[in-house]
Amino acid sequence: MEHLPPPAEELALLDRELAGLDLRRSQLLHRRAWLLNALRTPGPPITAPPAPAFAAPYAAPARPAAAGVRTGSAQNVLLTLGGLLLTVAAIAFTLVSWGQMGISGRTAVLATMTLAALAAPAALLRRGLASTAEALAALASVLTVLDAFALHELAAPGTGALGFAATASAVLSVLWAAYGLLLGGLRLPLPASVLCAQLPLLLWACAERADALVFSAALLATAALDCAIAVRGKRVAVRVTACAALCATGGAGLLIALGRSLAADAPSGAVPSGALLLAVAAIALSGARRAPAAAAVAGGLVAGLAAVAAVASVVAAGVPGGWVVPVYLLCGGALLAAVRAPLGRPAGRGLAWASGAVTAASVLFSLPPVAVSLVGPVSRLGRVWTDAPRDGARGALGATGLPWTELGAAPVILLVVAGALAAAYRWWEAALRWAGPALSPGPSVRGAVGAVAAVLGWAGITVLPAALDVSYAATVAVQLVLAVGVFAVAVGGLRQSTTGVSVGGLRHGTTGVALTASVCGAVGAVDVALLSLASEAATYTVFGALLLLCAAAAVALDASVAGGPRPGRVVRAAQAVAACAAVGCAVVLTVACGASLGLAAHRAAPLVLAVPALTVLLGARLKAHAVALPVELAGGAAAVPAIGMAAGDLPFLALVLSLCAVQAAGTALRPERRPVAGYLATALFLAAAWVRLSASGVSSPEAYTLPVTVAALVIGTLRRRRDPAASSWTAYGAGLAATLVPSLFAAWADPHWLRPLLLGAAALVTTLAGARWRLQALLVLGGAALALDAVHELAPYVVQVVGALPRWVAPALAGVVLLAVGATYEKRLRDARRLRSVLGRMR
Repeated sequence: MEHLPPPAEELALLDRELAGLDLRRSQLLHRRAWLLNALRTPGPPITAPPAPAFAAPYAAPARPAAAGVRTGSAQNVLLTLGGLLLTVAAIAFTLVSWGQMGISGRTAVLATMTLAALAAPAALLRRGLASTAEALAALASVLTVLDAFALHELAAPGTGALGFAATASAVLSVLWAAYGLLLGGLRLPLPASVLCAQLPLLLWACAERADALVFSAALLATAALDCAIAVRGKRVAVRVTACAALCATGGAGLLIALGRSLAADAPSGAVPSGALLLAVAAIALSGARRAPAAAAVAGGLVAGLAAVAAVASVVAAGVPGGWVVPVYLLCGGALLAAVRAPLGRPAGRGLAWASGAVTAASVLFSLPPVAVSLVGPVSRLGRVWTDAPRDGARGALGATGLPWTELGAAPVILLVVAGALAAAYRWWEAALRWAGPALSPGPSVRGAVGAVAAVLGWAGITVLPAALDVSYAATVAVQLVLAVGVFAVAVGGLRQSTTGVSVGGLRHGTTGVALTASVCGAVGAVDVALLSLASEAATYTVFGALLLLCAAAAVALDASVAGGPRPGRVVRAAQAVAACAAVGCAVVLTVACGASLGLAAHRAAPLVLAVPALTVLLGARLKAHAVALPVELAGGAAAVPAIGMAAGDLPFLALVLSLCAVQAAGTALRPERRPVAGYLATALFLAAAWVRLSASGVSSPEAYTLPVTVAALVIGTLRRRRDPAASSWTAYGAGLAATLVPSLFAAWADPHWLRPLLLGAAALVTTLAGARWRLQALLVLGGAALALDAVHELAPYVVQVVGALPRWVAPALAGVVLLAVGATYEKRLRDARRLRSVLGRMR
């Protein structure tokens, strides 16, 4: 049977017809519901909505009509444009056409226009035309200003313009306020009245040519009015306008009064500006009592800062210049007592923020001398053991030219703040109870307070010798004792955090305080170590004390970890750092011993290797202890400066490399270190042999390396026969490298062709053997030697060719290569992976 149309097309036709029926059913149901509602609702007949169109069953759904322009927005645009045009016309009439009319005409025109503009909004509001009323009210406001201008030009043209403007702005502000209150439906007159109220006092001060304090008083009086309006106003627009005006006038008045208070040279001269600053504080607190939470906090902050500046400026005017900041700091600390006053929680929090801001500013003032005390000892690196400085601590730091008279109060500020924070950290709960609801810090704040106290206390003591300008020996002693004390605090805190025991109620935040103290102790230790380089005796004393200190800290932390219920990673890391620091101090002491004995650098190098030897023995003693590996790595790193010291003398370099190889071989006796230390010992022995051959003037190293290579390859072959699973690197790697590497170096320095030819042939045979028997060591070593030998032989010809070609050829070839690689990137990546897998399957 044949289907006309086909089944798929007929199915689609049925689906569209069913969809059309559903749409028609929904339209009829909607119409029925409207008719029922019209029959049940009494009253005048309801206008029927347009009947739904009977769409064809298969018609596409109608698109929604495009949204038209909103009536309200269009009306506002038209009214705004109309008001602007009328305003421009009124201004043009007043400024241009004024002189063409008589006195009666002028008065009649402006009076008529103003009265009409003022009366029209009332009638418009009764008819519900609020937008039109607002536009005419704005026009009336501009006309009243023009009336004031016209009145001045007509009635009092000879009087001062600023004084008349001050009076006119005050009158206009009152008139606009009354007009806005009378016509409550208008939104513009009251904010305009608030803005106009900002001008009278300021214009009056300008007219009288008053000084800065009078300007500040005028601004603050205006700010007080703005604060009252902002707090008690009932309309949002009025409050927002008053708040903006308050910020502008109050901020300007505050800055002027603050500048005059800082410029006062006697307490009597600072009293007027201080009184103005207290007025600022009173205004801010009065507004904060009824303001929202965020604004109340800001008000408390401004009030606190103004009060501190008011009191401190009077006191600071009578003290020396270097002690002005401590006065502000003490006043900021005393401000915390106002937190308990019944000002509300947000305002109290703002006062606390103000106290913290004053304290932070005082600390920032004290940081430059701390930076000088920390960076100054770096200059001793270029003058090691010259002699103890005779200029005291400032001479040792290279800071004799700084104004220490002005910076002398820095340690006092730092230590006072540190003491206050430490007391708060120690008696945290009591401090919170005393502060009341104004302060409710989170649980992590206590740890931060303790950490900041530790940093500031350490910084205060660090800068104290330079501030007092004590002798060099006293400076070193103070810094060394400070490092010991800070490390003691750090170790105690870490032990407490490990054991979980609360000492004197101090348990929360001890880890943060201990870590902070650890960092401060490390910085202080580096500082005193650099400072001690000026004198030989100081070097031995300081580095010996630091060695004992770091070792004692590592042992103490180890005891706490062993006896504590919960050893942590932080304590383990601190213990490892302390142990490694002890190794570093030991290295410095050995280098100093060589210098004291008058040994040359290469002759003192074997003496430095005593430290790695001790770390090898200590690692064997500690075995699987967590600190064993860091200590051994630090000892291995200590061998690097020994090798560098011996680099100037090849025989001693060979000796140092041999001693390092012996130590690595001793470490390789331990099974857990054998995989790394064994290869390291082999490499060091080979390097020592090559250096010794070079020092002896041997130009043909193959005479010495070939017997070793043959013996090693024979032993490797026997090993592979007994253990076919053994790696080719273990069996043949060392033997091949013993000849290929020195021969390669010799070939690169040989101007003749025979050695490179023989080396290339041997490398080619080795490479082919590795590919034939799938031995990774032979393939890699032979291929690398062959490639480097070929580069050496072809390099002169390549240089000649490159020199003969134009300069643009090289970048062009590089671009072509990059394009080729980029175009076949995936293929090259697959080839590289395939090569890696092939090499990985080799033995």
